[in-house]
Amino acid sequence: MVIFWGRPLIQSREAGKGKYGTRSEPSCAGRREAFSRGRCGLVFKERVKVMEEADIRRAVQRISHEIVERNKGAADVVVVGIRTRGVPLSLRIAKALSAIEGMEVPVGRLDITMYRDDLHTMSQPVVKETHLPGDIEGRNVIIVDDVLFTGRSVRSAMDAIIDFGRPASIQLAVLVDRGHRELPIRADYVGKNVPTSPGEKVKVALEEVDGEDGVYIGCEEE
Repeated sequence: MVIFWGRPLIQSREAGKGKYGTRSEPSCAGRREAFSRGRCGLVFKERVKVMEEADIRRAVQRISHEIVERNKGAADVVVVGIRTRGVPLSLRIAKALSAIEGMEVPVGRLDITMYRDDLHTMSQPVVKETHLPGDIEGRNVIIVDDVLFTGRSVRSAMDAIIDFGRPASIQLAVLVDRGHRELPIRADYVGKNVPTSPGEKVKVALEEVDGEDGVYIGCEEE
């Protein structure tokens, strides 16, 4: 099942919503530049590395065992990654589940662009492919993302999933939970809880996307 855009009436859901203020960013003078320029020409400046490659590998294994335990196996499990870095994480988890249970675990990818609650503020939203591996009706869908922050991306992902069918349950697995929730959302499976201030940035690097595995705390500068 492939779809390239979400519900057409998304703007009507946003009518009347207020605008949110911006948070001030901490100074990063003298910190090492760890990542290239991203959105708005900002550069991520690393302050501390909180997860190494081995930490991420162990987290994926632990999360996979917890998924098997909670769902009494993986026969009814579908793993779905939120683009971008949730996708390689979902593939790693699905591979680990398959190794544990001795069966292939279906895995998909989800683009949440058309379900975002700030879509009306985006001048030219870029929508990428969503692919779900067959029917999710009555299945236990595991949404996978790299970082859980405000909860808004996860809310968008749940809306998208429900548009495809009525799963038995929707569960959430994240590599990093950094706190500061704005919606009542909690992860079922967490690789690492990382305390942060609201103005800090958490950057997850994965081999499939970034050429290395690691989790960094830092900030963004022009």
